[in-house]
Amino acid sequence: MVKLLVESWIWWSVVMVVAISRFASRRMTLGSFRKFQADDYLMLLALCFYTTLISTINIVRYTNSNLLPPGFNINTITPHDRAQREYGSKLILVVEQCQCATVWLVKGCLVLLYLRLTSVHRENILIKILGAYVVITFVVMDILYFGVWCQPFHEYWAVPTDSSQCDAATNHLITNACFNLSSDVAMILIVLPIFLRMRLPWQKKIPLIFVFSLGLFTILAAILNKVYSFSDPFGSLWTYWYTRESSTALLVANLPFVFTLWIKIPGLRKLIGYSK
Repeated sequence: MVKLLVESWIWWSVVMVVAISRFASRRMTLGSFRKFQADDYLMLLALCFYTTLISTINIVRYTNSNLLPPGFNINTITPHDRAQREYGSKLILVVEQCQCATVWLVKGCLVLLYLRLTSVHRENILIKILGAYVVITFVVMDILYFGVWCQPFHEYWAVPTDSSQCDAATNHLITNACFNLSSDVAMILIVLPIFLRMRLPWQKKIPLIFVFSLGLFTILAAILNKVYSFSDPFGSLWTYWYTRESSTALLVANLPFVFTLWIKIPGLRKLIGYSK
């Protein structure tokens, strides 16, 4: 398996190239950076959280936390080891919140995009309901994470902790998975009929099929990062799937905007379905 350090920064580089293409295309389309819309600014914020996520998860990958294996002798922990585990536990908080913020900001960007695309379609009301659901689930998830599951809050990095909700964060992970997957599936089910109704030549549908496939991979990555979080909490596979989920989600949200720029590159015109 490729090391997380290598894979994560490759993902980051690809995402940044696509994101920069998005902003350049938006500048060409709108005529001015001042005309950028709400989803453009949400994307900038998402990229900030994403960059922090990639940087921090590479530290967490090699740092111990307050999640101790069964039968662990707490008396063997030295003051230095305790300090390192507290540090690692705090970084896991950063990783978790950056992951949640990145994924939910991407959902917000897609909702705003779909609202514009469906302004004269019957799916518009469904997108509005989905947008409300996305906002509500994020707020509820963070209220539960910061104010309910683990109290007092500093128990999240206590070594040892008094509650499994403060080291394994089981309730939070289940809540996150339910809200995340339900909103992703709902989004695909709402948008799919629009895609199927589009009367485009197959050559021009191929890029859309690719983006749609990335969306399905994002759902798979969201499932697998929780599978490994529960089945192998002391391993590192969950860090790979956190990276893959957030990266592909960002690609899905940015790729629909890049074609204004990319079709001006002669070598890419036929590749992405534009012959003129």
